[in-house]
Amino acid sequence: MKKFETFSGIAAPMPLVNIDTDMIIPKVFLKSIQRTGFGKNLFDEMRYNRDGSEIPDFVLNKPQYRDAQILIAGDNFGCGSSREHAPWALDDFGIKVIVSTSFADIFFNNSFKNGMLPIVLPQEQVDVLMADAEKGANARMTVDLEAQEITTSDGDVIKFEVDAFKKHCLLNGLDDIGLTMEKEASIDAYEATAGAERPWV
Repeated sequence: MKKFETFSGIAAPMPLVNIDTDMIIPKVFLKSIQRTGFGKNLFDEMRYNRDGSEIPDFVLNKPQYRDAQILIAGDNFGCGSSREHAPWALDDFGIKVIVSTSFADIFFNNSFKNGMLPIVLPQEQVDVLMADAEKGANARMTVDLEAQEITTSDGDVIKFEVDAFKKHCLLNGLDDIGLTMEKEASIDAYEATAGAERPWV
């Protein structure tokens, strides 16, 4: 998993509430356990007509938001089924940060495990960021995980809270496998000792 670094990116406004995981990546596309390739089908039913053509009014189809890395969303983002394909699709599209007033628990935790930062803020602060995102591609936000700050295009700074352990994992690019490999020396030592003491195993 890549380390999460401070970056400035385009924020797309998506004020819809209760965006569930089937809206994020419809079940018809859950045909692979690879983490890549799902970005093209992100929000498929909202992005495309039945003939495959784009719906121009959908936010991520608008020219100013095609390269968005930040999503400013409505309440209860990521509800519905527990499919990990939802954060995979967002990440594959290029989304690195999602801001909302609340997230479904499983989606929230899956996001961290896949290198994305979900940020919970009060409604009034989400409204500030939503208004800033609506300015388009020229309004770039900066997200600083180390300092736990979002800076708007106007220079306003909004602080956010994040679990210390999850923050450590993101900053160091550690998923569950990476965390295990941090203990590689201890694991090797244990295996060597166990092998010597119980050679019949």
